Amino acid sequence: MQRLGRKISGGKYKKFRKKKLYELPGKPRPVRLGAEKRKMLKGRSGILKSVLLTAEKAYVLDKKTGKIKAAKIKTVLETPSNQFLARANLLMKGAIIDTEAGKARITNRPGQEGKIQAVLVD
Repeated sequence: MQRLGRKISGGKYKKFRKKKLYELPGKPRPVRLGAEKRKMLKGRSGILKSVLLTAEKAYVLDKKTGKIKAAKIKTVLETPSNQFLARANLLMKGAIIDTEAGKARITNRPGQEGKIQAVLVD
């Protein structure tokens, strides 16, 4: 049986270079529930990106009426990807949140877009 990361002869594979700065992954920025707080990040070619650190409201779409309204978030009910994220009240794509308008599912990535968009769940 061949060992992981080894040649068939048993020798090690060597990296030919380190990763460049643009190849490195970004830092995860989990959005927490609380008073709204933002941060501006510099992107490539001088672009400024507004990211969300904490949030207390979401823009909720009601599919029946087709209207969007801002609703205050009460709590995170569940996160399908990981149950521990819901316990920590982390807001991310796919999370089911309890708002003043009702139960809603987050449809965007708030850590990268600077706002929370959601759709009401029946």
